[in-house]
Amino acid sequence: MHLIIILAALLLAWYLRLQWSDSAQNWAKRWQCALLCFALPPLLLIITAASILCMGPNGYMADLDNGLFSYFLALGFAAWALVKCLQLAFRGYGGVQQIRASTQTNIGDKSARILDTSALFSAQIGFWQPELVVSQGLLQKLDMPHLEAVLAHEQGHYYYRDTFWFFWLGWLRSFTSWLPNTEALWEELLALRELRADRWAANRVDPLLLAESLLFVASDRVQMVEHFCAAFSQSVGRNRLQERIEALLTPDASPGLNWWDWSWLLLAFVPLFAVPFHG
Repeated sequence: MHLIIILAALLLAWYLRLQWSDSAQNWAKRWQCALLCFALPPLLLIITAASILCMGPNGYMADLDNGLFSYFLALGFAAWALVKCLQLAFRGYGGVQQIRASTQTNIGDKSARILDTSALFSAQIGFWQPELVVSQGLLQKLDMPHLEAVLAHEQGHYYYRDTFWFFWLGWLRSFTSWLPNTEALWEELLALRELRADRWAANRVDPLLLAESLLFVASDRVQMVEHFCAAFSQSVGRNRLQERIEALLTPDASPGLNWWDWSWLLLAFVPLFAVPFHG
């Protein structure tokens, strides 16, 4: 019976991923659709595995023998997911420790770590309480109004706790890369994350200054630890630059999120309802 539950969860996860398309919509709808299609399938799989582990390898369910194979299959999947989480955490921790060895200074009223590089770079790096990181090149080449626009964008990442949430999204991505549309959805979420930070900053600084800063910084890319980093130009590639510039210059009045639609996430917890019927 456990094997049937696993197969049903796999088929449903595959189907849900196939429902996503990158058709043009307003920002809020795109964000909601991409996040649901990205997160729901792996959550369904990991909760299915957890349910089977809770029920154990022995016993019956609906008069069907559960068997050891399905139990060890769930155990292997859960162990693989845990290993990927530890790998990402260890890699991120190492990157954060390297950043903390950099010089710390104040830029206006903000504390920042300074990277000794001529590349143009700024980012929030860390987990729940990330640190602002900027390069010497950025400080030297941008005037104060454009620098303040860049820092406002980074403050948007801090406000939304993007480094924290995208660590966990990156973890979901790491053990379900075999599902359809994984990389396309990941790129979409990265781009929408930058658009969200742009929108937050545009309410506090001149959007034109922010767009000019983006054009100026877009040519330089600095490789940083991916899942603990929210960088100003991280998603500039892959034809995203024009999208961000247009969004800044022609902002839309996007509606708020429809919290009722988020109820779809409850679908991931359906396997838990099978636990009481295990005997």
